[in-house]
Amino acid sequence: MKRYANLGGDSGVVAYAIAPGRITVRFRGGETYVYDASAPGALAVAEMQRLALAGRGLSTYISQHVRENYARKAR
Repeated sequence: MKRYANLGGDSGVVAYAIAPGRITVRFRGGETYVYDASAPGALAVAEMQRLALAGRGLSTYISQHVRENYARKAR
């Protein structure tokens, strides 16, 4: 996983991994979730990937638009 840049300085996201059509996100508490076309959908995943690469807005986007709509919890 790649460390999230956290340019805003207060993100709940600490790391992410991008694969075609998928993003895996690790949060400050240690929870890690996989998001893909099945949940929350391809458009949301593309936006999450864009925000992850930009280093800003990923946690806010997840909390406002995705919430608990993830494909699976990773181990």
